[in-house]
Amino acid sequence: MNGEQSHIPTEVYLDFLGRTIEIHWDYHAILMFGIWFIMVPLCVISIRFFKPRPSTYGIQTKIRLTNIRWWWFNVHKYGLFLAIGLSLAGVAVALVVSRGFSGSVHSLFGITTITLGCLQVVSALLRGTHGGRYYNNADPDDPETWHGDHFNMTPRRKAFEAYHKNAGYFTGFFAAGAVGSGLMQYPMPVLTGVMLVTAFSFFVLWIVLEHKGLKYDGYRAVFGINREHPFNKARKDL
Repeated sequence: MNGEQSHIPTEVYLDFLGRTIEIHWDYHAILMFGIWFIMVPLCVISIRFFKPRPSTYGIQTKIRLTNIRWWWFNVHKYGLFLAIGLSLAGVAVALVVSRGFSGSVHSLFGITTITLGCLQVVSALLRGTHGGRYYNNADPDDPETWHGDHFNMTPRRKAFEAYHKNAGYFTGFFAAGAVGSGLMQYPMPVLTGVMLVTAFSFFVLWIVLEHKGLKYDGYRAVFGINREHPFNKARKDL
């Protein structure tokens, strides 16, 4: 083991097992790389570039996991829930085998990333109701059935979007710092090369999808292009 790795524990005694086990940090590195450099970007791309093209009536079917019309939303939501769950498991294992928080640059980036990721989950759960004039449980002729935080763009929904979208990109910055500093602390040249190629590939893909004009307005993609819809009306000059 080289000097850069000498301070990293290679084995740990676990009381509940009654024995010492060897630590394979490679698995931790690969897990975190897979989560934050593959899973998370795919979940972000799904909701940014794969919303349906805005139509007259929007998406009228109910939001649910088995509904193919909402696949882009479900990939984003449940994919990120899974990503945070796996990240928490990875951090828990690291804390156990390291006997606590090390205070290294990598650990600071990592804990910040996980904390921000958990806050993303909390904010998603607090985003409010959906609503919609043409949603599955609404009567297009009865405005009383249209209300929803998203459809009416209530202060709650605006606060959610302002926080959730920006905090998501901010979390990505810390995730890159966590993975990068981790690979500096525990060098894995092959994984570093894969990380750089993956990051560049997503960069190119992002440009291509943006160039193709696939970043549709979320409100119009979901609720339709009716100019009388609250948020369409509020942005009539845009």
